[in-house]
Amino acid sequence: MLMPEILHPTVLTFFRFSGAMVLFWLASLFIKRERVPPKDVLLLFFASVFGLTLNQLPFFVGLSMTSSIDASIVVTMLPIVTMILSAIFLKEPITQLKAIGVIVGASGALIIVFSSQTVAAGNGNMLGNIIVFLAVVSFALYLTLFKNLIIKYHPVTVMKWMFLFATITGLPFSYSLLEEVSFAALTNSTWYAIAYVIVLATFLSYILVPIGQKAVRPTTLSMYNYVQPIMASLVAVLVGIDKFGYQQALAAVLVFSGVYIVTQSKSRAQLEAEKQAGK
Repeated sequence: MLMPEILHPTVLTFFRFSGAMVLFWLASLFIKRERVPPKDVLLLFFASVFGLTLNQLPFFVGLSMTSSIDASIVVTMLPIVTMILSAIFLKEPITQLKAIGVIVGASGALIIVFSSQTVAAGNGNMLGNIIVFLAVVSFALYLTLFKNLIIKYHPVTVMKWMFLFATITGLPFSYSLLEEVSFAALTNSTWYAIAYVIVLATFLSYILVPIGQKAVRPTTLSMYNYVQPIMASLVAVLVGIDKFGYQQALAAVLVFSGVYIVTQSKSRAQLEAEKQAGK
């Protein structure tokens, strides 16, 4: 509804950053105050850069340069990249079960991509695909490198700092485009849609993400990225712009099977415990 006819993607992204920042700082008034030392504030700055700024803004730039189907395919690489980075930085094993789960889930997501009746036409552009891939790598680095930092604090504390820094770093890229927006011309329905994006698709979801980071490993968390095209397909069916067929059903089975398989794979801690028990 909003992009790109009403709002430029970069402008909507800045609305997400700044709107969620206000909500998280307000929410922080209702939780126990946590002291965040300067060292961790600096780490939260870099977490914001990798998890928000270098993920959100380049993605839309890359998407504008390539086809949406190419971008969707590149995005399915998130769990694969996260699995590799987790092995490098966290020494998490790439078990056969985990690899199978990632591949099964990816195949389900790709079925949705290729069977979608609403995928925009257009030729893919290699530079655009590379930019989208770099955005994927950036988020994978966030999931991997900052897990211990994220689980150290309350989700609201983490996100109020991350979205503050995202607003600051995103402003230079958005300022000129914000000046072009005719706010007086925006209708009530447009403001309702913006509010939905800020409150539910950003504020609520980014409260839940750090909670997930506390409970599961980075690769497992990234696997839920495959659920997004399934949900988008179901919503499209509910609003009458798509039909539910065997392809959607097969894709859903593969995605949720892939997520389940990855959750059943053993972590480094579990393998080390088994090794110790066998001595």
